[in-house]
Amino acid sequence: MKILPRPPSAVAFDMDGLLFDTERLYQEAILAAAAELGVPMTVEVFRSLIGGSWAINRARMVDAYGESYPCDALRDRWSAHFQRAIEHDVPLKPGAQELLDLLDTMGLPRAIATSSSHGTARHHLALHRLDGRFHHVVAAGDYQRSKPAPDPFLAAARLLNVPPESCIALEDSHNGVRSAAAAGMMTIMVPDLLPATEEIRSLSVHVASDLHEVRRLLAA
Repeated sequence: MKILPRPPSAVAFDMDGLLFDTERLYQEAILAAAAELGVPMTVEVFRSLIGGSWAINRARMVDAYGESYPCDALRDRWSAHFQRAIEHDVPLKPGAQELLDLLDTMGLPRAIATSSSHGTARHHLALHRLDGRFHHVVAAGDYQRSKPAPDPFLAAARLLNVPPESCIALEDSHNGVRSAAAAGMMTIMVPDLLPATEEIRSLSVHVASDLHEVRRLLAA
């Protein structure tokens, strides 16, 4: 099963929706926040926000609902609902532990490249005792432009000390795939809430059903 164009030297992981099953929690939280404020929010609009920066997502909400939409108030309540949801439970994606075990065996360094904060990343990793399984964490504040710009993945490659083209990127969102592909990485999409479109397939070296499939691909 030879899919990768080059032998990988490192792996860059997205976090939300890829390592942790948190996008569903974000979805539930934003719908609850919107209901509290008495403003509209649909699953479709939420899913258009996945993988985007706050500036991009704010503009999308204004496009969807108009200039008077209370984006900042919604963000505050959305965050509060999400924080309560993850206080004790952040589900780990199937295959994550097994994939990390394989990377240990292969001696491949790895980093996280996320749009979330360092605090959120530390919290999620600590809950599953994964803090020591990643060599670097690139999070909000570590780069100038957010996904879909390549900056997060380019920062990860610099920290890993490998050329981007020698690095595998694992992503679940469309903006994440665009970011990793723009960085020149061998991008594998593992869909979560968003299916792979024709555009996203063209930017990916492979679309995997889950992290177990990614592990089998690397083992081969």
